Amino acid sequence: MANTGNTLLALVTGAAIGAGIGLLYAPDSGEKTRKKLKSESEKAQERFNKKYNETSSNLSEKAKKARLDFEERLGETLSSASHKADDILSAMESKLEELRKQNSKLQKDAKSQEGESKTKKAVV
Repeated sequence: MANTGNTLLALVTGAAIGAGIGLLYAPDSGEKTRKKLKSESEKAQERFNKKYNETSSNLSEKAKKARLDFEERLGETLSSASHKADDILSAMESKLEELRKQNSKLQKDAKSQEGESKTKKAVV
């Protein structure tokens, strides 16, 4: 983008220098010189507008491409994150099920020990 700015600056500078030199060495009358200057300034304006439109179009296309590329990468990232989240949830659910089984077993063991303890107290 800096290169485009330099190109436009060079174009405008060149046009101004050319117009100045044309005035200094103009063999024509003032009226003819003014007409030539007007014509040359219109040509320079047309060149500038053409270059500006080309640059604007190129930047617009690049911006669209960058946006599409970003959206595609974002979609891929979100999809990958979703799969990883599913894997994590599955692992957590499986771990939770294991913990429930262990808890159930511990509660059964605790109840059976409690029952044995009551039986021993009753016997004593």
